[in-house]
Amino acid sequence: MKKIVLFSFIFLLTNTFFGQNGNSEKFGIKGGLNYSTVTKGDFNEGADPRTSFYIGFYGEVPLIKKVLSLQPEIIYSRQGFENNYSTLLGTTYTQEYQIDYINLPVLAKLHIGKVFSVEAGPQFGFKINEKIKTDNNSVINNDVNSFDTALAGGVSFNIDNFLISARYTYSINEVIKNTDSKNSVFQLGVGFNF
Repeated sequence: MKKIVLFSFIFLLTNTFFGQNGNSEKFGIKGGLNYSTVTKGDFNEGADPRTSFYIGFYGEVPLIKKVLSLQPEIIYSRQGFENNYSTLLGTTYTQEYQIDYINLPVLAKLHIGKVFSVEAGPQFGFKINEKIKTDNNSVINNDVNSFDTALAGGVSFNIDNFLISARYTYSINEVIKNTDSKNSVFQLGVGFNF
């Protein structure tokens, strides 16, 4: 199923990027900040957020001219969270869970006027890296599920070929095995249409 989703998405994105007629489809690059964490699940006190970045490409295919379009994306996203621990001696230390994904959002984009738009849809994530970092130590781990399905929603301001966007994504399935925790990511970024 994961391979079917990935190949279907790559086909859609490739068709968007290389099948442009120059009049309506758009193609661009985007990037920005991630503010990510996981919901409580088995983390009794909750996890602290991790701040990192995302970068990737997007396409926009009009479905109803100047009203509704489909926006497939391929995004490298550095996510994860931090957790604080106390030892018996009273000292504290922080573990940073670094979870990197290739995310494939497929969003419906509703244009409201010339500048403002609202977008929502599913996102499919493929874990490409998982690491736990403590001070100067880092350990490769395998507690995170390799596939993440999420719902995404956001807004964007489009000025000529430039855009500013804010988006929130929330996982449908558990992220860390046997914990019932789910990804919760807020993104703020900019993009440029070619």
